[in-house]
Amino acid sequence: MTGQQTSDSYEVSVVMPCLNEAETLAVCIQKASVCLADNGVSYEIIIADNGSSDGSQSIAEAEGARVVTVEAKGYGSALMGGIAAARGRFVIMADADDSYDFSALMPFIEKLRDGCDFVIGNRFKGGIAPGAMPPLHRYLGNPVLSGLGRLFFGSPARDFHCGLRCFSRDAFDRMNLQTTGMEFASEMVVKATLLGLRIAEVPTTLSLDGRSRPPHLRSWRDGWRHLRFMLLFSPRWLFLYPGLFLMFAGLGVGGWLLPEARQLGHATLNVHTLVYAALSVLLGFQAVLFALFTRTFAITQGLMPPSRLLNRLYRFVTLETGLVVGGLLVLSGFGGSLAATLGWQKIDFGELEPSVVLRQVIPSIVALVLGFQVVLGSFFLSVLGLKRKGGEG
Repeated sequence: MTGQQTSDSYEVSVVMPCLNEAETLAVCIQKASVCLADNGVSYEIIIADNGSSDGSQSIAEAEGARVVTVEAKGYGSALMGGIAAARGRFVIMADADDSYDFSALMPFIEKLRDGCDFVIGNRFKGGIAPGAMPPLHRYLGNPVLSGLGRLFFGSPARDFHCGLRCFSRDAFDRMNLQTTGMEFASEMVVKATLLGLRIAEVPTTLSLDGRSRPPHLRSWRDGWRHLRFMLLFSPRWLFLYPGLFLMFAGLGVGGWLLPEARQLGHATLNVHTLVYAALSVLLGFQAVLFALFTRTFAITQGLMPPSRLLNRLYRFVTLETGLVVGGLLVLSGFGGSLAATLGWQKIDFGELEPSVVLRQVIPSIVALVLGFQVVLGSFFLSVLGLKRKGGEG
């Protein structure tokens, strides 16, 4: 809807993704129009149509909204297409199923006027009508995913998947969103948090949607997509923290068992346990490397903002440093292996006592593997670093 003023720019653009929303589209447009017009807000309403076949486009045009056809399928694709066409200083987005209250948009706009970059509704504070949210979503899906979002990223949002949200156009451009499906909602909150944008919450209500057909949302499939996205966007929780735990647990147990067998209750822990401790160290170190690879790659591709910690780390951890450290580990591994071989030679390569020789062989193998991992990982991080510098230059 663009008849409120003749200028090509507006204070607010309301963007609604649409896929066969003929039953509820008109009332959503009318509520938003009345709310904004009554409060003297210059606005436009954009319907981002994602291939409707029920006449939604004609309904939107009849109500004075501007229809933007988005060919690429997906919730995120529809919204990105609609937002790209928006001419407002601020953008408000929400579904066109009449579950969100388009007559109560002013608290969101006021937050943006006060300097917030991103404002998201909180349905748990505003009120959820009976039957408006399935119990699985209300008591498991949303609380768990919102809690993980706060844990992984430090986000202040307590209703991570509220679909009524607004943001400045500058904030949206900075977020550089990439996902095209339902995880678009998670990416928006995550990137707003990682970029240090000023985020605020507004209590909002959730009503029963007015459609007679089932919603597009698929609980388990889309829930997994949101969880998968958050894990992939948090290398610390996916790789780093589990890797550090495995490494330190392996080093602790290995250091305890290296001098001699130990008694733990009625069990005797010997070299068999030492092998698993060594495996824990190797797996943990591999996971830590993956954390570095993933975060560096995400930064070079613009998926995540630069990390000050990584920038400081890369000043000291260079390719040359990695080659030296890796080389020393390889040499120590070879040295330990040679010492074990010479000890074997002293008994004319006869039968060895496993509990003795494995205490020398296992640390040597660990040093060899870690050394090669450090060398190869240093080369790979250098390749990613070249890409990063090229992107900045």
